[in-house]
Amino acid sequence: MPRYARSEREALTALMAALGPDAPTLNEGWTTRDLAAHLVVRERRPDAAPGIFLPPLSGYAERVRRQVAARDWTELLDQVGRPPLWSPVSNPLTDELANTLEFFIHHEDVRRAQADWQPRDLPAGLEQALWRRVSALGRLALRRFPARLLVQAPGHGEVATGRGDAPLRLVGTPGELALFLSGRQRAARVQLDGAPELTDRLHAANLAF
Repeated sequence: MPRYARSEREALTALMAALGPDAPTLNEGWTTRDLAAHLVVRERRPDAAPGIFLPPLSGYAERVRRQVAARDWTELLDQVGRPPLWSPVSNPLTDELANTLEFFIHHEDVRRAQADWQPRDLPAGLEQALWRRVSALGRLALRRFPARLLVQAPGHGEVATGRGDAPLRLVGTPGELALFLSGRQRAARVQLDGAPELTDRLHAANLAF
């Protein structure tokens, strides 16, 4: 069985090693060093990882991330590339579920922040795995958006979400939709059809998770 979480992790680690610790990413204000520290905290610091998602704990999580970011660059990359088996998000039972989308998005965060990036032809299995996650992400991220929104990935499926009456349609490959729906709207190659005020609002919406 393909291990897409592992392959995306390996590709991201290799790319960061080639670019160095000061390369830009799509994450505002973050270099590759900052992104690597985020991934280490997520997997290796269960005391701080909840703050990545829970605002009341975010201050502590950010302090820990900055401490981790100060480590030797080679050490950071080694920890990103070799996740601990005891981690609740990267052990053999949870790795594909918890990390396929995470590492695909962060791989693209680094790739698409470089001047010469080009879209990848993703394996069909990875696209399918991303769609399973994107369909759920779309329902969650856009459930309160004031439009009747249809998210479509041709050849994979579609989901309806939103709570308004005006129609809006978001179309793309699962990978591009994953980027759009995780807050990388400007870097995602999708088609968005609907009233201009709604499409502008969706392009500017805070969809980060």
